[in-house]
Amino acid sequence: MSKLRVLAGETLLYGLGSILPKVLNFFLIVLHTRIFSPAQYGVITYLYAWVAFLNIVFTFGMETAFFRFSTKPGADPKRVFNLVQSVVLSISLPLSILFIAYAQPIAASLHVGGHPEFIIWLTLMMLLDAAVAIPFARLRLEKRPLKFALARILNILIVIALNFYFLKINYNPAVGVGYVLLANLIGNGFYLLFFAHDLLNWRPVVDREISPAMLKYAYPVMLTGLAGMTNEMFSRLTLEWWLPQNFYGEKSRAFALGVFAACYRYSVIMSLAVQAFRFAAEPFFFSNAADKNSPALFARVNHYFVMTCCVLLLGVSVNMDILKLILGNKEYWSGLNIVPILLMAYLFLGIYYNVSVWFKITDKTYFGTVITVGGAVLTMVLNYFFIPLAGYTGSSWAAFLVYLLMAVACYLLGQRYYPIPYKVFSDFSYIAVTAVLIFLISKVTLANLWLSFGFHTGVMVIFVASIYLLENKNGRTIVS
Repeated sequence: MSKLRVLAGETLLYGLGSILPKVLNFFLIVLHTRIFSPAQYGVITYLYAWVAFLNIVFTFGMETAFFRFSTKPGADPKRVFNLVQSVVLSISLPLSILFIAYAQPIAASLHVGGHPEFIIWLTLMMLLDAAVAIPFARLRLEKRPLKFALARILNILIVIALNFYFLKINYNPAVGVGYVLLANLIGNGFYLLFFAHDLLNWRPVVDREISPAMLKYAYPVMLTGLAGMTNEMFSRLTLEWWLPQNFYGEKSRAFALGVFAACYRYSVIMSLAVQAFRFAAEPFFFSNAADKNSPALFARVNHYFVMTCCVLLLGVSVNMDILKLILGNKEYWSGLNIVPILLMAYLFLGIYYNVSVWFKITDKTYFGTVITVGGAVLTMVLNYFFIPLAGYTGSSWAAFLVYLLMAVACYLLGQRYYPIPYKVFSDFSYIAVTAVLIFLISKVTLANLWLSFGFHTGVMVIFVASIYLLENKNGRTIVS
């Protein structure tokens, strides 16, 4: 079996084991968009945008520190676990107490002043996340992916069940979107039972030399994580700040944010594909780095990645009628034009992960930090200018441009330090042709869903067949 076939198989396994919980979580959109108006959904989105940033602060990059210090020669993994867990809780616990003590003013500043309990629930949820972050890291270090996946899958199944119970069976409008927060809090509480053995056997400990060294090591990781999260989540916050009043007629900013967030969730389809590939590709790159033919191999990997993502991009983008059925509520449909833009954005993020192999195998990882921080700054600047001009569509184009420029910058630097013969013209041709097809097909209106589905299926078959014929000319096989 070829190396590329092995990589494809590992990508599938990682996808099933690590991505399945996110896939299940994605389908909550079917329930939420039928229960909540876009304005209500916007409230959930705004709160969770802050949670995404604070989760990074709560764990402070200590998962990476745990891996680093546990694998040092002569290290005692049990003692390192106790040290790292102590650091995480010494950061997250005081922050949690502070947020709970000031829940009312924080709630008011986040536009949920009538519900300070929302802040309390979110804080407890983040504290639980932080408390089990290192136990989860230990499972990864000990190569126990099944237990890792089982915990994540059970958690999301509990969350889905509770969402259904609260929103369809025991719904109280006075609580409203709070049920979503409460379901996640209870779901995270399940982790306390799952990791009861680890948590009960943990003993608080501080080492005057190692603990500060861990913090020093983890601090840049935390900053890089915040920069990366800025690229991912900053637009959720800035629509509330920079969208002009009445930009969407009489619709509120919360309404616009809700539409944006619901349609943004479709980009998770490409994001999950990228993440599944990344889980498999990173060890693949390292294990083949010493091979003299590795540059050509890495170029082929990226080429096949681009082809696969173009098929996914086209398949999702031309089936807007199906996306409408999933959303249900017609108020959300106005934002579906951003889906192809965001899918392309994540395609380029995947390319960035591919071309970033050069600084990982040459130990020049500081370039990754510089590019990520640069992307975060560019995200803020572009959103500042684009949102007043084009609303959430402008924010979507900002994401696309940021990930495109990050990929280009990483490629150009990589060609200087570790040249890889990427098929730049061919790869960009596939992306450009896919984008043109999406644009042209969007102009075709058919009488009903079945005709539309049949037409789009035919287009997909021709597209895939064309790729196959192009890639197999002169007797070459797609994967060899």
